[in-house]
Amino acid sequence: MKTLLIDTSSNKEVQVGLEIDEKKFVIKQELDRRKAQAVLPLIEKLLQEHAVNLKDINAIEVQVGPGSFTGLRVGITIANTLGFLLKISINGKKVGEAVEAVYS
Repeated sequence: MKTLLIDTSSNKEVQVGLEIDEKKFVIKQELDRRKAQAVLPLIEKLLQEHAVNLKDINAIEVQVGPGSFTGLRVGITIANTLGFLLKISINGKKVGEAVEAVYS
């Protein structure tokens, strides 16, 4: 089982992780203001480091809140898009069912 982990809830950093057979690998990047431009390259880097193809991902877990409005929307949009394209579940929801942010 390979799960992609995405956390864009913080205004200070982005975290992307990969869980492979219950082992977690996480990379972080501090941010200025370009959160949307940081996430996809981090995902690509993490997958390459562990010789995993995007098509090998079985599920996605994304942080839905609390957090910054824009940050949550960036992470959730990326997760929903990848989930739809790869036909995999996000946060345990049915395949094709979108995840929404929880704002506080």
